[in-house]
Amino acid sequence: MGNATKSELIKPRPAVSSDVRSARATGTSTLEQQVFLELIRVNGVLMRGVEEVLKSADLSSSQFNVLRILRGAGADGLACGEVGGRMITHDPDITRLLDRLESRGLIARERQQEDRRVVKTRITAQGSALLKEMEPPLGALHKRQFSAIPNEQLEELAKLLSVLRSKWESPGA
Repeated sequence: MGNATKSELIKPRPAVSSDVRSARATGTSTLEQQVFLELIRVNGVLMRGVEEVLKSADLSSSQFNVLRILRGAGADGLACGEVGGRMITHDPDITRLLDRLESRGLIARERQQEDRRVVKTRITAQGSALLKEMEPPLGALHKRQFSAIPNEQLEELAKLLSVLRSKWESPGA
């Protein structure tokens, strides 16, 4: 897909792909395996579109995620470990990720006086402005990405995915 255009990256595919149908017909995979593979493929397609939009702001998806996490944390900010724990995808080098954002002036870090081991990270005005700037193009992208699914089905999909995620994110899962 190296030569695919933006519109090709977000073009809807048939409801059940031919490879899923053929795997089902030959009995080579379970329904759960098929759903898992479709989720991985959908993630790849959707993220390519997101990465294309974020590229215009020179942001990776992980950097964008950190900025959103810190915006949600408010003025109190978060310690490095808390930021890492809230990430959508695990990043083994959260410190270096924060270093890059700080060097661009998008976040600020401050060692706490009451416990010098704790360094709180906060989003800066510049980071907040960049997030605000990215909202319209990302919103338009998501609208296009999910345009093939009626709202009622999209709501049901969101509920189902939330149930699945919460089952595996909860302690002891």
